[in-house]
Amino acid sequence: MAGGRRLELAEALALGSGWRHACHALLYAPDQGLLFGRIPLRYAVLMQMRFDGRLGFPGGFVDAQDGSLEDGLNRELREELGEAAAAFRVERADYRSSHAGSGPRVVAHFYAKRLTPEQLAAVEAGAPRAKDHGLEVLGLVRVPLYTLWDGVGGLPAFLENSFIGAAREQLLEALQDLGLLDSGSIQALKIPARH
Repeated sequence: MAGGRRLELAEALALGSGWRHACHALLYAPDQGLLFGRIPLRYAVLMQMRFDGRLGFPGGFVDAQDGSLEDGLNRELREELGEAAAAFRVERADYRSSHAGSGPRVVAHFYAKRLTPEQLAAVEAGAPRAKDHGLEVLGLVRVPLYTLWDGVGGLPAFLENSFIGAAREQLLEALQDLGLLDSGSIQALKIPARH
């Protein structure tokens, strides 16, 4: 969706039957760990390596039989992450944004869900047994929310990967809006201030 236009949810839902809707979720949990015994991790944020070699968030297309965007998203999470995803539910309150792509008639809806550390650990442990593991999803990855001493390692290097659609922009917006990055990291990455 890079280059796509941002839509309000009501506008996106009113586009009509010629449009397909995809929903994806950033899942995160507090993390008290220390890298090398001194770099605070603060939060664990999950993304996944997709079948096409790009990074994205778990989720996918909502089917006609899904009762709502959130029903479709939760079905997709169970397919891609396994049964541990049944221990929580992404709700409308977790909604963040919608983007219409410039190409095929697809609207991508983005959500962010805070989990407990135990829920996140269960998702990571169970994902290799999920229906779509090894097919649509090649594996989960944690986003490094720190910058190493060289100023490159950690999040700056992670952001150099290839992301699907608007996933990179969605990640940066969510990290800033949810307060998952400290102000020093935001300035170091030259992320524009959001109001």
